[in-house]
Amino acid sequence: MSKSYLLRNDSITDRGMTKGTRTKGHIVDQALELASREGLNGITIGHLAEHVGMSKGGLFAHFRSKEDLQHQVLQVAIGRFRTAVVEPALAANPGMPRLRVLLDRWIGWDGDERLPGGCPFVGFAAELDDQPGSTRDVLAEAQARWMAFLARLAREAAKTGHLRPKTDPELFAFQLHGILLSYHQAYHLMRDPRAKARAQAALRSLVAANRPTRK
Repeated sequence: MSKSYLLRNDSITDRGMTKGTRTKGHIVDQALELASREGLNGITIGHLAEHVGMSKGGLFAHFRSKEDLQHQVLQVAIGRFRTAVVEPALAANPGMPRLRVLLDRWIGWDGDERLPGGCPFVGFAAELDDQPGSTRDVLAEAQARWMAFLARLAREAAKTGHLRPKTDPELFAFQLHGILLSYHQAYHLMRDPRAKARAQAALRSLVAANRPTRK
């Protein structure tokens, strides 16, 4: 995911920031928490004002519109995701070690207590997939970068010999993303205590299906 969308998760506590900037950061953090439960369309100015204990006028001073607020919530979510999932995965060795870290960190992200509804992108995608507009476009672009990142990991795994050279990276990314979505539903909707173990087993099975043939 592009760093142009990254807003540091600890930005609201930076000493160099103005009070107004810190307040805005706090509002967006609260809006993301709310949106993870109720969706982006659930964070109206009035609802959010009540949630953070501010007046509607106070919120309007920080955001030009509901759409502006939604965009900033998405950007903060993307920044948090990069910090929580992408960067730790990139710190691991390419190939299977990196894929394992990616899966474990995504599962941890999906269970973050600050995101009571789980991975917000799963909910946002279901909410916005048939709603044309700039907010959907921002989400779709972020999702495209995520799928490209997963495909990149597949290519790296092929170069390390953990996957066969002719592995289709886009198909591998599609299947890996499917494992993550299956975990989300099993854990949040079905309350399946075996969700994590099954996701890990599914990753092993996916890798095994694409493992180089031994001569």
